[in-house]
Amino acid sequence: MTRAMIYTRFERFWHWSQAVLILGLLFTGFEVHGSYGALGFGTAARLHTLAAWLLVALWVFVIFWFAVTGEWRQFLPTTDRLGAVIRYYLVGTFTGEPHPFRRTTRAKHNPLQRLTYLVLKLAITPLVWASGLLYLFYNRWAHTGFAGLELGTVALVHTAAAFLMLAFVIAHVYMATMGRTMFSLLRPMITGYEDGERADGASAPADPE
Repeated sequence: MTRAMIYTRFERFWHWSQAVLILGLLFTGFEVHGSYGALGFGTAARLHTLAAWLLVALWVFVIFWFAVTGEWRQFLPTTDRLGAVIRYYLVGTFTGEPHPFRRTTRAKHNPLQRLTYLVLKLAITPLVWASGLLYLFYNRWAHTGFAGLELGTVALVHTAAAFLMLAFVIAHVYMATMGRTMFSLLRPMITGYEDGERADGASAPADPE
């Protein structure tokens, strides 16, 4: 068994930076929505806008990195072993079965993750950003062809998208604890390394994390 680098420093940086910014957006966004009062409306609104622009900048850089390195292929959806992975999360994780998928440098995400990320990138994320940008530039609607929109409708869509993002975050964190141990699936995203990959990138026979 070898110890292989799965996630580079940059991948870990953008993953955790994105996580912090999304959590910050959720926290400040729900305060702006009036769900609670911790920072005050003005401070929460300013921090929410700042975190949004920082996340946009991060995503632009990450998209460029994916395009240059070819790592965008890691997110292409596949149905190979999808049924086995779903069965593991529904049954196998509670009965001690080994995970049917092991991460390698060639395949860092299992088929269920790939489909989930596809929904996130093609549905939830565009909904968040489209409604958020409309909300942010409300004062310019009259000059950009959006005068017929209702602010309340945009706010409702943005809030609904935020709840979908929150549901994704909760599910993501929960499923990250469903490995051989509570932190075995999470450890590679912290250290970058995972045990059990052969030098050719094929899956080793040991129990996956």
